[in-house]
Amino acid sequence: MIVAIDGPAASGKGTLARRLAEHFELRHLDTGLTYRAVAAALLAKGLPLGDEGVAIEIAQNLDLAQVDKTVLSAHEIGEAASRIAILGGLREELVRLQKDFAAAPPGAVLDGRDIGTVVCPDATVKLFVTASPEARAERRTAEMVSKGQEAEYASVLEDLKRRDERDSQRTVAPMKQADDAHLLDTTEMDIETAFQAAVDIVSQACNA
Repeated sequence: MIVAIDGPAASGKGTLARRLAEHFELRHLDTGLTYRAVAAALLAKGLPLGDEGVAIEIAQNLDLAQVDKTVLSAHEIGEAASRIAILGGLREELVRLQKDFAAAPPGAVLDGRDIGTVVCPDATVKLFVTASPEARAERRTAEMVSKGQEAEYASVLEDLKRRDERDSQRTVAPMKQADDAHLLDTTEMDIETAFQAAVDIVSQACNA
């Protein structure tokens, strides 16, 4: 059983993916963290983000079990990850890792930008989770403030819009809703309402 969840930043897809994995007793992979891990390694070494050869080498030695969301959640790492995500060779390497993760029993919930279209096109069920840029900016700002980070709503909103454009316009595996994905707009939903809606979608797909 494979559940593919795609959507833009701060749409709530990560929280939904983790909770769905727990609910259906599946493994979970936030594929964005694989790009963040590579970006963080490049930044730590002081290497240019466009150095695809080094980025691929880092990806080949990536241990998914050691990817730490807390360490990789920094805003600058997220920005760097979005920039290296356009590197075709790097994407191929990370997609291979992600496919292997999804294929292992008993199955998995993967969230990212191209899960339903590229990584797991034959997933049991696909969700495209979205929300208005304004709602996502409010959530991201509140999240950053709660962690003691400085955050200004207007700046966060502009960052999200730039990231949306970069992710949706890139030539390699752009972010888009798969033709057979269920659209879940969480703009007016709290997390519990969104979670129950997602559970219903997955359950119906499994019983179809």
